[in-house]
Amino acid sequence: MRKPRWNAMVVAAVLTFAGPALGSTDAGQRVIDVKSMSVADLEKAGELCRMHKDYEGAILYFREAVRRDRKSATLRNKLGLAELQAGQSDLARSDFETAAKLNPKYAEALNNVGAVYFMQNKSGAAAKYFKKAVALDETRATFHVNLGAAWFNQKKFERAINEYTRALELDPQVMEEHSRIGVSAQVTNTEERGKFYYMLAKIQAKHGNVDECLSCLRKAKENGYRDLANVYKEEEFSRVWTDARLAQLVPAPVAK
Repeated sequence: MRKPRWNAMVVAAVLTFAGPALGSTDAGQRVIDVKSMSVADLEKAGELCRMHKDYEGAILYFREAVRRDRKSATLRNKLGLAELQAGQSDLARSDFETAAKLNPKYAEALNNVGAVYFMQNKSGAAAKYFKKAVALDETRATFHVNLGAAWFNQKKFERAINEYTRALELDPQVMEEHSRIGVSAQVTNTEERGKFYYMLAKIQAKHGNVDECLSCLRKAKENGYRDLANVYKEEEFSRVWTDARLAQLVPAPVAK
């Protein structure tokens, strides 16, 4: 069974990207006169640049495409992604917001606005936009992960648990690092980090993911979580009580 690879800052809150680009290109092609290219060609060139991590080139092509088609929410969103990857977060947020205004039902753009706020440690604003994305498309597991991360940063742990639980219901693999770029929950100290891993362990246990549960419990222990013995008191962990590996992590209570 594949195990999730947890970063030090824990949970992946994934930005929504366009599909993978096709073909190949190199930076030298930027000398092409962009004004002679069609909007479709500009979009494809921008995607190729992003694929090759040539973000400045991607911005060049997407900006010209947006100049030609100012009503395209998709192009605005792609421009924002290139800007974000180039480290231009304020410009990216502005373009994501414009994309959302052009298409108020564009859940990905709203999610991406939230992601920028999250990266800027503005969890309250991030949660606002993640909630809007969830409202538009409740079936997107990554939106729930994002919202859960925002709630966790605000110490609203029960709300965070609810979002992570729903995310795992929608996609059991969503907590794995399979995205090309992401942001992480800003766990500021080991005590909070330990609590976070314990919370994730409970969610994994509830879904019957024993290996993942034990992995999270191990991380909680490594980060000094003080109430690890509660694993034998909370019904959510009942599926792992008989697993010998649990007793190695947390000694079972002695019968009186």
